[in-house]
Amino acid sequence: MDRSGDPAVLADLIGSRLTGQAGGLYRRLADAIAALIGSTELPVGARLPAERRLAEALAISRSTVVAAYDELRARGLVESRRGSGTTVARAAGRGRSRADKRMPAGYGESLFHRIAVGPGEVISLTYAVDPGLPELADELIDLASGDLPALLDDVGYHPRGLAVLRERIADHFSESGLPTSADEIVVTTGAHQAIALVTQMYLRTGAAVVIEQPSWPGCFDLFGAAGGRVVGVPLDDAGIRPDLLTAAFAEHQPALLFVMPTFHNPTGRLMSANRRRQVAEIAAKHGVVVVEDNAYSAWDPSGPAIPPPLAAYAPDGCEVLTIGSVSKAVWGGLRIGWIRASRPLAERLARHKALADLGSPVIDQALTARLLPRLAELTAARGRVSTTRKKLMGQLLSERLPEWEWAEPEGGSALWIRLPDTDARVYAQVALRHGVEVVAGRAMDPTGEHDDYLRVPFAYAEPILDDAVSRLAAAWHELRRHGPGPGVPVV
Repeated sequence: MDRSGDPAVLADLIGSRLTGQAGGLYRRLADAIAALIGSTELPVGARLPAERRLAEALAISRSTVVAAYDELRARGLVESRRGSGTTVARAAGRGRSRADKRMPAGYGESLFHRIAVGPGEVISLTYAVDPGLPELADELIDLASGDLPALLDDVGYHPRGLAVLRERIADHFSESGLPTSADEIVVTTGAHQAIALVTQMYLRTGAAVVIEQPSWPGCFDLFGAAGGRVVGVPLDDAGIRPDLLTAAFAEHQPALLFVMPTFHNPTGRLMSANRRRQVAEIAAKHGVVVVEDNAYSAWDPSGPAIPPPLAAYAPDGCEVLTIGSVSKAVWGGLRIGWIRASRPLAERLARHKALADLGSPVIDQALTARLLPRLAELTAARGRVSTTRKKLMGQLLSERLPEWEWAEPEGGSALWIRLPDTDARVYAQVALRHGVEVVAGRAMDPTGEHDDYLRVPFAYAEPILDDAVSRLAAAWHELRRHGPGPGVPVV
């Protein structure tokens, strides 16, 4: 698909390719576009954005883009015609031109100033990650010496999940206030696969899915790939707004409602017990299936108490599927998640799971089964560390970026920050050139209502947070001095 006409989309595709120290900025921009030419993003005949619009999207000078386009024309990769703009040349489909091979390194650099050299390595704040808990190593060693022989004697295919793991997941739900039996559990390869399986089971082309606005970026890809229409409903302090939820159900008659009640991503809000009950009752009234994703559930015991899952408040006749995972709480590399559903639904999900991969990795499941009885203890330890880092990040931002605005999240692993009078996508481009990668609000709300927001994780060691905020501040001060448009100095 040709997505190049939109300068913001092309800017996102270029991404971190503009970072680095070799060559002038115009040449790095030309190289970045050249790397995309010939791909599905920039096929032969694709139109490039106008110079000024691309310059604004990248927060660089128009002269830099003009020079980059001149460079691409010299290489024979693009061509320009009056009234038609700049397009990918036919010759680009046959490989690089001879002119490109002849061109000496540093060609044209004297025409422009070199960009100020930033840090050599990019700090990526695009996702929140923690290293694996040390308890994993001990449990894995014990598993290898104790459980492994019996596991190897088994056939190894368990579409519903290992029996011992399903029993312990059921116990975990029961302890949280949602009585559950093992036959109501289907084990998945992470929460992502759990959502994908539910999507396959319920979503048909053209069907609507109601989500919180903003929401987890991955849901747009999953629901969109299935042909679904995403309908966003805004939040208030207690969770998704019931009045607007009722209106969305009445207007769109959705197949699914997807919510994150426990430490919503990206805002970190905790849906109240009363709001969970309201949502379940509204969904039951309209006959809408609810999918609740509680994967972000690391909890600091000194923080607010977490209510039982939304499914615990569901009236008779309301279908609620509850998703969980150990990937956030224990380690991202332990790709084990689960779905809790009624027995008939669990059986249907197990059939979809069998078609997908015949079952999640058995050793990973056995390791998770060992950890489940200690999950509350392990998540509490991680939650306390997260609270410490959240406070540090807030302090650093208050000191170095006092103009930024955010509400302290009740949990989760990121701050949802508003940038005053600024398109966060433009700022993200400047931040990249200062060696830090951030996600703009448009990725979590395609409607444009949160274009001035950033999601900034704090799940990093203190020295990295300190360095990251310093780079963010330098990028912010540069943008505020020069602006994203024609006032940007030539580089």
